Amino acid sequence: MQQNDFRVLTINPGSTSTKFAVFLGDTTELNRNLRHTDRQMSPFKGRPAIQQQEFRFAAIERELGDAGIALDSLHAVVGRGGLMRPVASGTYRVDEIMLAELREARYGDHPANLGAILAKSIADAADVEAYVVDPATVDEWQDVARLSGSALIERKCWGHVLNTKAIARRFAREHGKHYSDLRLLIAHLGSGATVSAHQDGRMIDSTAVQEGPFSADRTGELPVIELAKLCFSGRYSLSEVERLLFGEGGIYSYLGTRDLQEVERRIEAGDALATKVFNALVYQIAKAIGSMSTVLEGRIDGLLITGGMAHSSRLIAKLLDSVHWIAPVTIYPGEDELLAMAEGALRVLRGEESAQEYGTSFAGSK
Repeated sequence: MQQNDFRVLTINPGSTSTKFAVFLGDTTELNRNLRHTDRQMSPFKGRPAIQQQEFRFAAIERELGDAGIALDSLHAVVGRGGLMRPVASGTYRVDEIMLAELREARYGDHPANLGAILAKSIADAADVEAYVVDPATVDEWQDVARLSGSALIERKCWGHVLNTKAIARRFAREHGKHYSDLRLLIAHLGSGATVSAHQDGRMIDSTAVQEGPFSADRTGELPVIELAKLCFSGRYSLSEVERLLFGEGGIYSYLGTRDLQEVERRIEAGDALATKVFNALVYQIAKAIGSMSTVLEGRIDGLLITGGMAHSSRLIAKLLDSVHWIAPVTIYPGEDELLAMAEGALRVLRGEESAQEYGTSFAGSK
């Protein structure tokens, strides 16, 4: 079997879309982003994500059939890792323990939980293995990073691990080095933001969910006493507060849009509030990068900036004014998570690493 003969299907379910791609080795054969309308999703409103399994499976199967890609031509299927137990970085074989936890939404309900479930359904039909790669709950933090300042609350490691790790490996390859030999700062700037510190091939600290800078629709860190007052004001239920923090915060809270390009159009039109919010966004990102640089004691081989916001030349230029002195900067605009998942499976298929067993893995804090 030649290395470029391995055909891998990768699946990334989102709230209103199902993205999937087929790779033959490192070459993309098929790439689809199925947008699901409000009408299509209305039967599932307020129901657990698992209820969408058959709907999404049928959509993927139909598209593969129309493209002439037979299931028996696949060598592996990879799903986006959902909300699961803390694990070490790597490629994990989808097993019954993982499936049970995702179906029960034991660690939280999210459309990404369908990734492994859909991958396993298709892999079984193709008689191949199903995997997940670097799920959001990969936990490699050093112990000192876990303390929050209150014995009642422990920091939880959860962020954009898949793209972050893929970019770290890519940077290492481009410089003829091993990821494990580098000290890196990585800022993933998308609908959410994760700023992380990497040493010895591990993500030893990061801005977890609802920490760090605000982003498109997430608040990031907030003044805790004011947040407590808001929660006990009687104006909002728990679910409403969660939505205000995660979905209706950040840029959306101030400007009513999640689209950074729209914000820049408003700036060009002279909108003072849009300018203020944009400047504050860059300011908070820069502060998070500067803060995380102390985790690596200022000895940093590279500052890597990635994610959808990295497409903005205005944002990058302003951000570099504040952080260029910290370390050499490399920009990787966008996030190719489907490719990152395929790369994880290919490393296993090519014998470069072994698939890990989820049922026996539990990293970080239990």
